[in-house]
Amino acid sequence: MSSPSAAQASARREAVIAALTLPDLASIVDLVVWVEVDPDGFSAARPVAMAASHVGRVRLHLDGPHEVLEGLDPIASEDPMAFLPYDRECASPGPRSSRQNSYPYAASRILSLFADPTRSPDVAVMHSPRHFFPEQGGHVGEHGSLDVIQSRAPLLLSGKGVATRGIVDAHARLVDICPTLAALAGVPDGDLRDAGGDPLDGGMLTAYLGTEALAEPKVIGILWDGAHCGELLHLAESGELPGIARLIDNGVALHGGAVAQFPSITLTNHTSILTGLGPGRHGVMGNVFFDRATGERVVANNSSTWHRSAEWLRPAVRTVFEMVNSVVPQRSSPRTACVNEAVDRGADYSTMAIIRGSGSSSGAAGLGDLLPDAHTSVHVHDKAHLDDSYFSWATQVDDLGLEQMRQLWASPESAPTLTWWASVVSDAGHHAGGPRTDIARDSLRDSDSRLVSFLEHLDGLGFTDQVTFLLTADHGFEGSDPTVTGSWRPALEGLGIPFRDEGPGFIYLLPDPDQT
Repeated sequence: MSSPSAAQASARREAVIAALTLPDLASIVDLVVWVEVDPDGFSAARPVAMAASHVGRVRLHLDGPHEVLEGLDPIASEDPMAFLPYDRECASPGPRSSRQNSYPYAASRILSLFADPTRSPDVAVMHSPRHFFPEQGGHVGEHGSLDVIQSRAPLLLSGKGVATRGIVDAHARLVDICPTLAALAGVPDGDLRDAGGDPLDGGMLTAYLGTEALAEPKVIGILWDGAHCGELLHLAESGELPGIARLIDNGVALHGGAVAQFPSITLTNHTSILTGLGPGRHGVMGNVFFDRATGERVVANNSSTWHRSAEWLRPAVRTVFEMVNSVVPQRSSPRTACVNEAVDRGADYSTMAIIRGSGSSSGAAGLGDLLPDAHTSVHVHDKAHLDDSYFSWATQVDDLGLEQMRQLWASPESAPTLTWWASVVSDAGHHAGGPRTDIARDSLRDSDSRLVSFLEHLDGLGFTDQVTFLLTADHGFEGSDPTVTGSWRPALEGLGIPFRDEGPGFIYLLPDPDQT
């Protein structure tokens, strides 16, 4: 079996793009994106980001205006502050057309997705914000798109070494978090690089930090998976998230949050947050992707596979834990700790390392009997939500995470220099109901209750004001519409072109089995 020629591959891709951008699919297909070689020939290997929908086709440049090739520009805006203040998002949830939406950093994020030599798809398809596809793994609340709401994660900095500015009209990127955490923990600027010595994709958020390095830093990074940025800030301002409000009062929160990498998917962005790299460099293209080199379908974001995350990192990747441990002297207590987080490589203490050491062949999925009872949790605001199996499991995981945090922070002297604490119930609540629903809001309230409990623990140690906090998420959320259903798969199957559709949304074009 041989691969098609470059001309054949291009023709197949064009056929796929044409099929996906027919008006008949406009209700479920928001955008189709891919890359081409620079047509001007400045460099034979220089890729250019492309996007199309039923309204037109555009070539996106990193350093210049969009070049509309057909019809209208389907990416009419890249404003990272679109749909703010939050009332504007609430008034128009789930924009119906890409021309009514915004796609921040479109070119750079598309280019990163397609930069991996064997794992990048040939074409990526974005579900429309309203697409409801439970038969293919979809939920009431969804994320994954390049669009601003699904890409907008909250970002707060608080405590020692952070400027006290409250909520500011600004934004950042999730790839900025790794260098910021590393620098706060004492890593010199010159060491904020990958293993090959190349700069990270993100940069340190110096605008919100003091000018002097912290003496004996104690840094805690907190991730509330899937926490909706606008709703989180709204509930904090209304007094319903006292833990978040306390962090804001002692630091800064960005109205525009932090823009996720594309796709705005869980493990892609957990990895970007903790490496400072986009997916084209760290190698985790999505929750599910295909590796042509190995012929493996990788299901990275699953309770049975989380503990294997380091296996999929590319050789040049350095995690923030590896960066910090390279400059902090070895000691008996952990220098770095990673609680309930898949991307744990290099951490002295890690929940996933405990799972790996347990010998469980099914990872965290096989340890349910060892988790706390969700129904006895003091942090659940409405026990009816525990009828949702994901919400119930996430409650157990998050209660265990809080227990681990208290143990790691039993005393100021033994506490790690850098601690990363991931929670998942906010993702469960938003998937179950979508933004602004009771279950989504209660998932934020439950997470905040655990945060308050931990802050009170630090207060009891008399050490809270010596700690620097950073709180974020891995993506945003939009609500789907149960009346907007369907699949693009029949359109692709009608072409007679061999393909894989992972996600769904990652289209890998395969060699023709009849070719020899």
